[in-house]
Amino acid sequence: MHLHDLPIVQSAQSDTEAWLRCRDISKQFGATKVLDHISLDIRKGEFLCLLGPSGCGKTTLLRIIAGLEQQDQGQILMGSRDISRLPPAERHYGIVFQSYALFPNLNVSDNIAFALRDSRQAKQRRVDELLDLIGLQGIQQRYPAQLSGGQQQRVALARALATAPSLLLLDEPLSALDAQVRDHLQAELRRLQEKLGVTTIMVTHDQDEAAALADTIAVMHQGRIVQSGTPEQIYLQPANRFVADFVGRCNWFPITLDQSGHWQLAGEKLALHTAPTLSKQQLEVFCRPEHVQIQSEWQAHNQQANQWMAIVERVDFLAGRRRATLSLCKQRDIRFEVELHQRDAAYSQLVAGQMVCAHLPPASLTVFDTESA
Repeated sequence: MHLHDLPIVQSAQSDTEAWLRCRDISKQFGATKVLDHISLDIRKGEFLCLLGPSGCGKTTLLRIIAGLEQQDQGQILMGSRDISRLPPAERHYGIVFQSYALFPNLNVSDNIAFALRDSRQAKQRRVDELLDLIGLQGIQQRYPAQLSGGQQQRVALARALATAPSLLLLDEPLSALDAQVRDHLQAELRRLQEKLGVTTIMVTHDQDEAAALADTIAVMHQGRIVQSGTPEQIYLQPANRFVADFVGRCNWFPITLDQSGHWQLAGEKLALHTAPTLSKQQLEVFCRPEHVQIQSEWQAHNQQANQWMAIVERVDFLAGRRRATLSLCKQRDIRFEVELHQRDAAYSQLVAGQMVCAHLPPASLTVFDTESA
């Protein structure tokens, strides 16, 4: 099975709900196809994240929406306007880059007011409003070199919002910051976006950042959108193996079909909530670490128990949780992760060298073709 055979799941939006519409956008650089017939709908006031690995085309798509790159084919509609061929200045957006792109020779006030065409007094009022909005009052006369990375990013955001744009575009705006500042600015960015109601598109490769900020995530891979939905839908209902692997931690268990037509894992019968539709003798079943359960005892008479004895190989402590790597006793090369919170009854059993009973709830298992990308 190749990438183009994978299911593509778009968010459940009709054209009447969409405010920004990308239709059949394609782009090549030389012989390299960067965007492959992208279509995407974004609602007014929505926060959408383009999520994917480096080279998947997400920044190119953002730059095409901004008019900084020209698509080879396709159409971009903003409300009732076709902006496909308009220059950037006529698309009414604000943009924040990873590098902030502040003018080093201008102070904070002049950086924020750069695109404003009002009187000096009106500009100053707008600058003061925006600095109050981002919580940086009193720094008008400072220069970018006198600011921390987090402060520079807030000033870049204020500059992008200065003209009250219809659309806010963010190109990995927080990736250069340390973790604590990044987490704080994520919360601030979401608060501002909700307060202002500005339609926002953000590019990121960070799945946690996308989940924290977005109303909708569009997962990109090799120039295509392979799934679009809420963060919860993307995480719990991945459309294909790539999405399952890229978004969150995951376990893959090899399963085989026995002569009686039952699926087995390491020689034991495996009950599935939904039977595979693929006609193959060997497949893989997917399960999130937090969905693996550790039982207090072996349920000897339960034929649907989906239970295997396992050895705890390694344990990591993660702020109130234990994430353990286990291997099946019957087939030690099958390794998987379990994640338990302190309040879970089996938390104390996750100790290196301990033998435990692992349970795979059928409803938490999803079958993927082993050849899927």
